[in-house]
Amino acid sequence: MLMKLLFIVLDGVGDRANPALNGLTPLEAATTPGLDNLARRGRLGLMYTVSKDVAPESDVAVFSILGYDPFKIYTGRGPIEALGSGLSIRDEWDLAIRCNFATVDEKWRIIDRRVGRSLTTSEAVELAEAINREIKPESYPAKFTFKATVGHRGVLVISSLSSKLSDRISNTDPAYARVEGIGVAKTSGEMFVEECKPLDNSLEALNSAKLVNEFTAKSYNVLNKHPVNEDRASRGLLKANIILSRDAGNRIPKVRSLRDRYDKRFACFAEMPVEIGIAKVAGMDVISIPPPSGNLKNDMDVRLRKLLELINNYDAFYIHIKGPDEPGHDGDAQRKKEIIELIDKYFIEPLTNSINLEEYVLCVTADHATPCTVKAHTDDPVPLLICGNNISSDNLNRFTEKECRRGSLGVVEKGIYLLDTLVKMAWPDAKY
Repeated sequence: MLMKLLFIVLDGVGDRANPALNGLTPLEAATTPGLDNLARRGRLGLMYTVSKDVAPESDVAVFSILGYDPFKIYTGRGPIEALGSGLSIRDEWDLAIRCNFATVDEKWRIIDRRVGRSLTTSEAVELAEAINREIKPESYPAKFTFKATVGHRGVLVISSLSSKLSDRISNTDPAYARVEGIGVAKTSGEMFVEECKPLDNSLEALNSAKLVNEFTAKSYNVLNKHPVNEDRASRGLLKANIILSRDAGNRIPKVRSLRDRYDKRFACFAEMPVEIGIAKVAGMDVISIPPPSGNLKNDMDVRLRKLLELINNYDAFYIHIKGPDEPGHDGDAQRKKEIIELIDKYFIEPLTNSINLEEYVLCVTADHATPCTVKAHTDDPVPLLICGNNISSDNLNRFTEKECRRGSLGVVEKGIYLLDTLVKMAWPDAKY
């Protein structure tokens, strides 16, 4: 019997007790017959996707649960976003930075880091065209290339025309920091756009910080009075009037591919540029699927049909579903509960009804927790479920944080160990 691996990551699904849900987490409050059926048939636990006391960004956590130590291989989110967006960078001569369109007042106090999630991709593309047309570097010989990706998200590539650039610079986005070289989330109250600062005394870092600060100031000047934003303001919508930047990197990480590590064919279903970039770095085949449409039922139907169509072409599938993370950031526990229910109804349940689970090892987990009460990533351990093949049952009834705490998998202290465990369960004689 040919065993297959299904590795499903529900972005940000982990949460905390919420008064809006009568003291339950969104997972506890949700009606999830598909996930609960898998829980009854398998083993449960909790997992720190990077390690204790680290509230990771998604890219850091995904690298970790794919078996790559982010403290050793991570080069910043910017290069991953660039790669996933179809942009190339020259090692050390170019600087790639993850960006958000954001809303600020005249003092650069941040009103909304994501423009209220109301910026359409077509609006963002038009604003990006103005940025590329009107913003030219003057502080140092270089070129700016800014690309709008999905909604409020974007990526900036700064290409040096003189000498190398450095990623040893701080973020202008105050919600994230770099700790030991990796991106981590911060929690705070009122926020202002931060100055980009060099993190060492090198001339390369000084020049890189100057370029970022110049781009930030000029982006405000271009965007604040742009017709797209004037129109948005007339309709009572927030302006996308500045670009926040974070997680600069000046090279693509070099890692051993999953195919080489395990001698298995891996495919990736991912919705966002960062996950697409990670898939490319890890040597997975990227399955082309449209970005989120706003209709989660249709999005799940598309992903399910594509997965079942390709199920015999690969040994392992990494399936990243963005849905739960956004309402976590927005503090909307009811919406997070509803999204979990839709994913269960239109993806998890029909998927498990379409396959013989004895021929699969199936894992469901998260890349990080995004509690609605915090509106940010936290260091909480995430729920973990492994079932299929001949895996014994813990005789627990639900896929929730509380039930997972009772499971036989215990608390996995580092997510870097997860994929090796799953591969060993699926293929005991697999190459390592």
